Amino acid sequence: MSKQATIAAAEDPGDKITRHARMLSGELQARREQMYPPNAEKQLRYFLTNEVSKLTTIPESTLRTMSIEGKGPTPARLENNHRAYTLAQINELREMFADMRPSDLRRYLPRRQEGEHVQILAIANFKGGSAKTTTSAHLAHYLALHGYRVLAIDLDPQASLSAMFGAQPELDVGENETIYGALRYDDDRRPMKEIIRKTYFSGVDLIPGNIEVMEYEHETPRALADRRTGSQEIFFERLRIAISEIEDDYDIILLDTPPSLGFLTLGAIYAATGLIITVHPAMLDVMSMSQFLLMMGDLIAVIRDAGATMQQDFLRYLITRHDPNDQSQVHVVGMLRSLFGEDVLTPTAVESSAVETAGLAKRTLYELESGNIGAGTVRRARESIDAVNGRIVDLVERSWNRT
Repeated sequence: MSKQATIAAAEDPGDKITRHARMLSGELQARREQMYPPNAEKQLRYFLTNEVSKLTTIPESTLRTMSIEGKGPTPARLENNHRAYTLAQINELREMFADMRPSDLRRYLPRRQEGEHVQILAIANFKGGSAKTTTSAHLAHYLALHGYRVLAIDLDPQASLSAMFGAQPELDVGENETIYGALRYDDDRRPMKEIIRKTYFSGVDLIPGNIEVMEYEHETPRALADRRTGSQEIFFERLRIAISEIEDDYDIILLDTPPSLGFLTLGAIYAATGLIITVHPAMLDVMSMSQFLLMMGDLIAVIRDAGATMQQDFLRYLITRHDPNDQSQVHVVGMLRSLFGEDVLTPTAVESSAVETAGLAKRTLYELESGNIGAGTVRRARESIDAVNGRIVDLVERSWNRT
């Protein structure tokens, strides 16, 4: 046996895993620095006037005239001399037109108004690979592009959503900087405002995750045993109470849940005003979802027995990674629609190489610039994702009695 093989054989399994984790973390950091030099920070692309017009309903001709006359934000000029705006400038345009035309306020600023409650959307399923994080990231970006104020909370210790927003969990997220900081049971508990961070994507704020989030799963049983939750604060209410500290600052709050039915997922389900259950249309995944629903039903019964009530405006199933040409998937989708009717969203998130390629660069389809991937592939994927997100917005606006 070689010397290297002898050392490897003698290495403690825990030490090996730790060494591999550090090696992988270092490699990921190096790749991120290559991808986003010089400061290793993500930046959002510019938006051409035709995109701005679609997002804001402001005619392209009006945008051109404003630019020529020096009114409003000054667009950048790309190499081809086309005008292009940042998302922050797009929001400035929205504010400007809302002020000029108060009767069309919602057309330009769809934010919730007085009397409309904050929407807390939990994206859930304890089956890994059901596209919870992909759904959360695309929904967050879609909402921000359309003028909503969004807070994304990463409840998953794997922190894939945080990585999508450019925060490498083990390097960029320090101690007490996750949702655990606002939920913990000791004197180091922090206000939510202190752990929220701005992102490169204007309109989206983030509470990142990392392995520290697991502490809440460990602490809660001990707190229950020690009766430390307090008579006025049941453990599954802690997330909703923490969110209430900052809800006035946002229109929609997204909860990306872990692939488990632990205390954090229970808290997310209780806090949610809307629940989106993602499901890949394969029989094994549907069987797993069946167990998830049975367990969730039992947990909701526990909440009810504790004297609390859930106030959800809607629950919907979202078909993800959908291949409409796969007959086995067609059968599964048909079964779900037959069972659950309109509770299954009509649009589906179609499986696409564009989504996978964007994900490799920790991006969503909304961040891709022309030329990154085949235009037709991106267009088909965008149409699918836009339809899904548009339908979710419809549900939100219905809950606000707008439709």
